[in-house]
Amino acid sequence: MGRTAERVWKCILRALPKAGKTCVWLLKIILPVSLLVRLLQYSGLLTKFSAWLEPLFSTMGLPGETAIVFITSVFSPLYAPIALITSMSLSVREATILALMCLISHNLIVESSVQAKTGSGFWEMTILRLSMSFVVAFLLNLIMPHSGWGVIGSSVTPEACNSIGEVFILWFGSSMKVVGTILVIVTSLMILHYILEEFNLMKGLSAVFHPVMKVFGLSSNAAFLWLVGNVVGLAYGGAIMAEQMAQKKLSYKEGNLLNYHLAMSHSLLEDTIIFIAIGIPALWIILTRLFFAVGVVWIRRAVDYIYIRKIKVYHER
Repeated sequence: MGRTAERVWKCILRALPKAGKTCVWLLKIILPVSLLVRLLQYSGLLTKFSAWLEPLFSTMGLPGETAIVFITSVFSPLYAPIALITSMSLSVREATILALMCLISHNLIVESSVQAKTGSGFWEMTILRLSMSFVVAFLLNLIMPHSGWGVIGSSVTPEACNSIGEVFILWFGSSMKVVGTILVIVTSLMILHYILEEFNLMKGLSAVFHPVMKVFGLSSNAAFLWLVGNVVGLAYGGAIMAEQMAQKKLSYKEGNLLNYHLAMSHSLLEDTIIFIAIGIPALWIILTRLFFAVGVVWIRRAVDYIYIRKIKVYHER
């Protein structure tokens, strides 16, 4: 027991410096981005920008100004769009739809590049994730109830401020709440990651998910990489995934199907926690992502089956 506690303590000591560096990096993203949005709101420029995209985003139940959140998410990790969401006044319903768009299409350049090394094409994954962001948002707008939702973000908007000073006070107060929450989450997840690594728990845990892979339409060989993608994420887990592919632990066909799933639902642990922290319901995030992840895999399998059948018929003539 004492040896176990000592190993856990070492994991904590290893995690804290890295968590500290990660948190500083996140602060460099969150604080400037959230301040910029506050200033754009105060100046009225964001309102003008929103007017151009209002027709498109209204079909998904979102105000036009949320376009800037989605565009930011495409080119950056999720912490930047979270900072933007908390800088706006959105209903929980609107924030949930927007969060799912960001969850599917965030950090695209980096993550599509990772998937390109593990059995899929860069543009194949990019187009899939972008298109499905809008499909999921459109369908959620039809399904989700319209009443009974609270508000996320600041109830006081910069437009109501009388001076730049008030804008800065509003920005600082809301940012510190988000930053404090994220510091706790990042540090806890970093410690968990080192504990899983220290006790070699990932491979053992992956065995539990073997039966679930069949439901997902995936090979049981994909269980370990599925767990890596959902615990560590695509960006950080890319090296592990590429190594497994290089060692032929997974065929490229199996890897491609796994990527279709992960395109819709990856980093399920961290992503869910950080969005729950700002008030978005967990079940809507988890169940929606898993449902569409399973859906795109089985559709891809059906397309492959039809294509192979057509080739067989052609050669039999």
